[in-house]
Amino acid sequence: MLLTWILVFSLSGTVATVAGSSLLLACSPLTRNKFLSAMVSYAAGTLLAVSFLRLLPEALEMAKPAPVMATVLIGVVLFFLLEKMLLWRHCHDHDCEVHSAGGPLIIIGDSVHNLVDGVLIAAAFLTSISLGIATAIAIIIHEVPQEVGDFSILLDHGYKKAKAMTLNILSSLATVLGAVIGYAALDYLRPAIPYVLALSAASFIYIATVDLIANMHRQSQRQQPQWAQIALLFAGIATIMLASGLGNSH
Repeated sequence: MLLTWILVFSLSGTVATVAGSSLLLACSPLTRNKFLSAMVSYAAGTLLAVSFLRLLPEALEMAKPAPVMATVLIGVVLFFLLEKMLLWRHCHDHDCEVHSAGGPLIIIGDSVHNLVDGVLIAAAFLTSISLGIATAIAIIIHEVPQEVGDFSILLDHGYKKAKAMTLNILSSLATVLGAVIGYAALDYLRPAIPYVLALSAASFIYIATVDLIANMHRQSQRQQPQWAQIALLFAGIATIMLASGLGNSH
C-alpha cells in the first residue's frame, strides 16, 4: 500500500507537467508568463513550508540536532556545487546560463533533479503518509512551472513539439525511477532517513531562496505586483499546512 502511495504521487508530477504544457501552449505568451510568475511565488511558499514545518521537525525527532543540521549545511553547499556544474539550478528566465547552454543540458539537469526528487518522496512517505503528501505536493507545484518553462525553451531551441514533449515526459519519469530506488533502498536503511529528510530540506530551502525568491525580486510590478507575490507565498504555506492535515487523517 505504501508503494502505491509513492508511485501515485511520483506519477502525478508527470501528469501535471504534460497537462500544464499542453494547456499553456494554447495560451498567449503574456498569459503564459503571468501564470508562470504566479506559480513561482506559490512554489516558494510550499517549499519553505514543507522544509521548516515538516521535514526538519521530523528529522530532528528521529536523530540528534547537531548531525541533522550539519547535513543541512552540507546539502546547501552540495547544491551550490551542483548548480555550478549546471546540474541542479531550476532557472525560470529565458536568458539564464542553463537555458543558453542548450536543450540537452536542460534535459540532463532536470533528469538528475527529478531522480533525486523521487528519492525524497519515497523517504518522506517512509516516515509518514502526511509528510509524504506534503513533500510530493511541494515538489509537484515547483516542477510544473519549471517543466513548462523548459518545454518552451526546447521549442525556442528548434525542437518540434512532439520531441520536446517526449523529452519532458522522459525527464519527469525519472521521479518515478528515483521513488522506486528510494523505496527499495531506504526501507533497508531506515537509520539514514532523517539525514535524507535533512538533505530534502536543504534542497528545498536552496531552491526557494536562491532561485524562486530571487526571481520574484527581479520581476517587475507589471509582471506581478508585490501584494500578489506575498499573497501567493502565504497561499503556498497554507497549502502545505492543509495537505499535512489531510494526510494525518489517513
